[in-house]
Amino acid sequence: MTRALVLNGPNLGRLGSREPEVYGSADHDDLVAAVSRWADELGIDVEVRQTDDESQLVGWLHEAVDARAHVVLNPAAFTHYSYALRDAAAQVTHAGLTLVEVHISNPYAREEFRHRSVIGPIATGTVAGFGVDSYRLALQAVAARA
Repeated sequence: MTRALVLNGPNLGRLGSREPEVYGSADHDDLVAAVSRWADELGIDVEVRQTDDESQLVGWLHEAVDARAHVVLNPAAFTHYSYALRDAAAQVTHAGLTLVEVHISNPYAREEFRHRSVIGPIATGTVAGFGVDSYRLALQAVAARA
């Protein structure tokens, strides 16, 4: 069975209460339930994690490489400047695994500082702007490539 880690960065644990006009009303528990349901439908063994800690995300990316798990990564604010996260994410794709960068909102329709991703250039692909459904699309991409 295909294995994937769905990794969520800073402030995503605040879904449902943080800027619902941007991120929607679903909270993180709703996201976990939806991702689990979609993964089951696609035959993916999935684990969803969230942290506000950059070093934790780096460690989880290393774990994905070692465990041969594909990754759906919402780096959140780290998207725009974390070279440590970028280098760890590059190890995923260099290992021949799929890494999909995902965003709930469309960063290009927001503030200019959000228009640059240091993760996008090394990701297999990016899905953004479809709300929580961005995760479903990312999981479909993982399933199609696995």
